[in-house]
Amino acid sequence: MFLDTVLTRNPALVETATALHVSGAIGPDTYVVDADAVEANAALLAAGAERLGLSLWFVVKQFGRNPALIRAVARHIPRFAAIDPSEARALHAAGARAGNLGHLVQIPRRALPGMLAWRPEAVTVFDLANARAVSDAAGGLGLVQDVFVRIEAAPGSGHPGQEGGVPLEALDGFAAAVERLPSVRIAGVTAFPCVLCAPDTGRPVPTATFELVREAREVLTAHGHRGLGLSAPGATSVAALPLLARLGATHGEPGHSLTGTTPLHAADPHQPERPAYVYVTEVAHTLADGRPALFGGGFYARSGVRSALLPRTGLRLRVGDAPAENIDYYRLLDPPGTGSGEVRAGDTAVLAFRTQIFVTRSTVAVVTGLTGGKPRLTGLYDARGRALEGAAL
Repeated sequence: MFLDTVLTRNPALVETATALHVSGAIGPDTYVVDADAVEANAALLAAGAERLGLSLWFVVKQFGRNPALIRAVARHIPRFAAIDPSEARALHAAGARAGNLGHLVQIPRRALPGMLAWRPEAVTVFDLANARAVSDAAGGLGLVQDVFVRIEAAPGSGHPGQEGGVPLEALDGFAAAVERLPSVRIAGVTAFPCVLCAPDTGRPVPTATFELVREAREVLTAHGHRGLGLSAPGATSVAALPLLARLGATHGEPGHSLTGTTPLHAADPHQPERPAYVYVTEVAHTLADGRPALFGGGFYARSGVRSALLPRTGLRLRVGDAPAENIDYYRLLDPPGTGSGEVRAGDTAVLAFRTQIFVTRSTVAVVTGLTGGKPRLTGLYDARGRALEGAAL
């Protein structure tokens, strides 16, 4: 999906990743991430948001909750949106500041006191029971916690496994009940996804859910709430920021734009954010019909993966489709054409596709110094951001 873009915009990353694998410094099933590119992308997003009067909360699940990368982003975007408690703890431990907690996964009740003690800007609540739990925990700490109301997605707009939120038609009653809670204050609204990339062009477009969230803010304003925030997560990139500002959002939540890997970046290699990671694996064996099999572990069902580069020969081979319900022990390539060169077991393969590293079993290798011509491997981590033993480089 992104191989052409990364070869155009960040060829040194491909060269460095290949050299690391050939030397044995990294193994197959490794994402190699250019920390300098991630930081530069964060700086671009922060500057763009500031020009438009927007605030940003950054998201890190896609690059494995990696502490080195979290610190690189937080130098420009200090506050985060954590998609679940595990991610919140990783972000907090890396020194980032809590922006929005609970925005995809509600905070378990027993975890609330500890996380509210971090003084997050907002906690997203999906229903009255969770709002009451936040109020109870905040009251125990002697504070009043701002909450963002999660609005139920428009029909056909939400994703399976992410259900929940207050239906627009029930918002009046919900707001009246929350107003009676002593230790929370309604400070804004949110939902997901508010923006998606158009399938044909990759351009960011608002969803029907975004319109519901805007209507929800009007309902709450009529209820007497003033100065309400509106966080509009989904495909937040430099190109999407003007759209957010025009439609009245106050917050965006950049994730894949930090690594230059939104669908827009695949369609348009000239977007300001540079691609910042590649996936490195190797040929494990070749089937009798000539199809090479790559070691898996890091492939993602919604990746849009299309081709693999085998740097030893320069071959570009199509990646075969694979059903999402199967474990990716291997991933098959099309057989090389006659006279195009042989494929050997152990050959390096470099791919670039959309991922969510935190749901893989991959290693993450962080590199720096690519733009200055002095690449350096600075650390190896697991897919949840934990440093691997013996990998202090």
